[in-house]
Amino acid sequence: MLVQLAIRDIVLIDRLDLEFEPGLTILTGETGAGKSILLDAFSLSLGGRGDGSLVRHGEEQGQVTAVFDLSIEHPAIVAARAQDIESDGELILRRIQMADGRTRAFVNDQPVSAQTLRSIARGLVEIHGQHDDRALVDAGTHRQLIDAFGGLLAECAQVRDAHTALHAARDAFAQEQARLEAARSEADYLRHAHAELTKLAPVPGEESALAERRTAMMQAEKVNGELRDAYEAIAGDGSMLSALSSVMRRLERRQVQAPELIAPPLLALDAALNAFDSAGQALGEALRLAHYDKNELEMVEERLFALRAAGRKYNVAVDALAELADKLQGDLAALDAGEVHLRQLEKAVATAQKTYDSAARGLSDRRKVAARELEKAVNSELAPLKLEGASFLVHFRPEGASPGPSGIDQLEFWVKTNPGTKPGPLMKVASGGELARFMLALKVVLADRGSAPTLVFDEIDTGAGGAVAEAIGQRLARLASGVQVLAVTHAPQVAAQAKKHFRIAKGPLDDGTRVATRVTHLGQKARREEIARMLAGATITEEARAAAGRLLDGTV
Repeated sequence: MLVQLAIRDIVLIDRLDLEFEPGLTILTGETGAGKSILLDAFSLSLGGRGDGSLVRHGEEQGQVTAVFDLSIEHPAIVAARAQDIESDGELILRRIQMADGRTRAFVNDQPVSAQTLRSIARGLVEIHGQHDDRALVDAGTHRQLIDAFGGLLAECAQVRDAHTALHAARDAFAQEQARLEAARSEADYLRHAHAELTKLAPVPGEESALAERRTAMMQAEKVNGELRDAYEAIAGDGSMLSALSSVMRRLERRQVQAPELIAPPLLALDAALNAFDSAGQALGEALRLAHYDKNELEMVEERLFALRAAGRKYNVAVDALAELADKLQGDLAALDAGEVHLRQLEKAVATAQKTYDSAARGLSDRRKVAARELEKAVNSELAPLKLEGASFLVHFRPEGASPGPSGIDQLEFWVKTNPGTKPGPLMKVASGGELARFMLALKVVLADRGSAPTLVFDEIDTGAGGAVAEAIGQRLARLASGVQVLAVTHAPQVAAQAKKHFRIAKGPLDDGTRVATRVTHLGQKARREEIARMLAGATITEEARAAAGRLLDGTV
C-alpha cells in the first residue's frame, strides 16, 4: 500500500509530506483548493505524462516521491527485480519534472525510463474518477476481471499453455510440409540423377588415374617404334652382343699367353657387355610399359569423358560425384521418411487442437458461471446506490472470439439503466454519474479479486446526495476493509466514513506574496467542523455541527 507521498514545487504545492494508513482515507476541501493538483502530482510519480507547466512558478524543477510497502511476491516487486532493482518489499518511486518539460524517473534511487516506471507502478494504484473508463471500456479487461472474480487463473494458464503448444505444432507441421513440397517438386529429378550416378558408380580419384593412363598410352603410341628398334639393335637377333661374347671368349683363352696385354681389353669388354645387358633390360621394360591395347584406350577415354560430362551436368567436381550420389540417396530416403514424419506431425496438430479446444471450452463454461455470479453480486449493490431500475449483465458475443491464448470468449459489460430499455455496452448506455456508481459496485465486488493494493476515487459522488452519498460512503468503507482506499469527495456522508481525514486548503505563504496548497490531518474535533462546513457551506451553524456529529457517531 501507499505509505508516504512527498511533493515539492508542483503548481501551488511548495512542500508537502503525507503519511497514509490502511483503510479509507478521505480528502476534502473547497473547489480550487488543490485536490486535482495533488492527484496530478501522484500520477506523475506513477509514470504519468510530464509537463513543464506542473513546476511551481519561479522554480527550475518539481519533484514527487511515493513510497509503497508491499509483499516481496507482489508483481511490482517482481517487475522491479526484472530491471535489476533490489527491494525487500519497499518501493520508492520518484519523478523529477523540469520546467523545460524534461523529466527524470527513479525507482529505489536507481534511474529508470518513464516507461519502466509506468510498468512497475501499473499494479500499484488504480485511479478512478466520475468519467474514468480505463477499467470498464476494454473488453480484454472485462475478461480478465471475470477470470479474477471466478478464480480461473489456473484454467487460463492451462489454455495459454495449450495454445502455445498448438501454435508450435502448427509451425512444425507447416515447416515440414513446405520442405516436403519443395522436395516433391524435385523428386523425379532426384530419382533420375541418383539412378544415373548409381549406374556410373564414380570413385574418388578415378579421374586422375584415368587421365594419367590415357596420357601414358597416347605418349607410348608415339615412341613405341623407336623403342622397338633400339631394343632390336641392343638385344635382338642382329645385335652385337653375340659377336662381343665370341670375341671375349677367344681372348679369355689367350689370356694365359699374354696376360698383361689381354686383361685390360677383357675388363672393358665385360663392362660393355654388362652395359648392353642393362640397356636391353631397360628397353624391354619400356616396351612392356609402352604396350597398350587400342580397345583399352577407347575404354579409358569413354569412361573419362563420361565422368567429366556428369561433373559438368551436376555442376560438381568429378571427385565429388560419389558424394553427390550419397547425398541424393539420403534426400530420397529423407523424402520417404518425411512423408511418415509429416503424418506424425499432422496427428500432433490434431492432438494439440483437441487439447486446446477442450481447455478453451472448459474455461468458457467456467467463465459463464463466474459471469452469472458477478451479475448477481453487482446487481445486489445497485439499489442502495439509487440504481433500483438498473441491471448489470455480462454479454458474451454469440460469434465469440478468434481462438487465442486467452480462449474463445469475447465478452463485455453491459447495463440496462431503466426497466423496459434494451441493454447495451456500459460506456454507451450509462451516464457519468451512473458510470461512477456502476464502477463502485464492481470495485466493491472485486475488491479481493485482483485489485491494486491502493484505489483512488476522485469525486465519484459528484451529483449524489442523501441516501446515495451515504451508500457510496458505506461501500467505500467496506471496500477499504480489503484494500487501501483514497477518496476525494464533496459529500459529508462519504467523508464521515473515513478512517483518516485530510483537509486541503489554499492560503498565503509567510511572505504574503504567494499562495500555496496545504494539507492538514484532521483530528476528531476538526473532522466534525469540516463535515459541518460541507453540510452548511460558508457559515457553519450549530445545527450543521450537530448533523456532522450524528454522521460521525453513526460510523463509530
